[in-house]
Amino acid sequence: MKTDDQRVGGNLFLGVTIGVAPGYVLAFLVLGLLLTGCGSQKTRTETKQDGKAEMLSPATQVLANNLRTGDLQAGGIAIITPSSATGQEEDKQALALAFTGVLQEALPTLRVVSLPETLSAINRVGMTNEYKKMFEDYRLTGIFERDTLQKVAKVTGSRYIAQLKLGAFRQEAKGRWGLLGVRVVETKSSTIRLFLQIWDSRDGSIAWEGSQESTLSHESLTEEYVPMKSVVEESTRDLVRRFP
Repeated sequence: MKTDDQRVGGNLFLGVTIGVAPGYVLAFLVLGLLLTGCGSQKTRTETKQDGKAEMLSPATQVLANNLRTGDLQAGGIAIITPSSATGQEEDKQALALAFTGVLQEALPTLRVVSLPETLSAINRVGMTNEYKKMFEDYRLTGIFERDTLQKVAKVTGSRYIAQLKLGAFRQEAKGRWGLLGVRVVETKSSTIRLFLQIWDSRDGSIAWEGSQESTLSHESLTEEYVPMKSVVEESTRDLVRRFP
């Protein structure tokens, strides 16, 4: 029996071979390297630069209509029910929650009325049917009726109304490296397509809008996927950075 002490990536790697073929020794050495380097993986968000692996690849478009610097802080903003692609209706509340958290963190001086607070205020004053009709009309016309917007603004104490649309969300896993037919390392990724509109309740106009599509990925030895919360937060940060 022969014992070899080797330094691999700054860590001590102890190899014990008992008449094992050189190819298998090499395979176990490589596996040790992977376990050392990938045992504690974190979701990273670097954009591709100088040949680095691309972890977050955003494609963002924005259009500032009549929103000016300081307008949001002066008027406040209320979150209304997001829209979503068919089959992803259950993700709307999670989307609004993650968006609200990032908005409050990025703009601490901005008064943000969360979706639960907005819905509660609407229900308290008996506006449920009118609120429902506003969304039914929106699906057909792409317009939120001004009078209803003004009522929502009044009960929430906010001038601006924010509505999110979840166009698409998917999670994927691709094998990156395997040993003896067994996948060891997988690239887990989540892709999202997000759209945000900010309406001015005073005149019923769209004050600002933006769309964002991005993929967030990491390498992992486990079955853990990149959660929706993480990719929504990164997408929201990219949109908020583009506010006036």
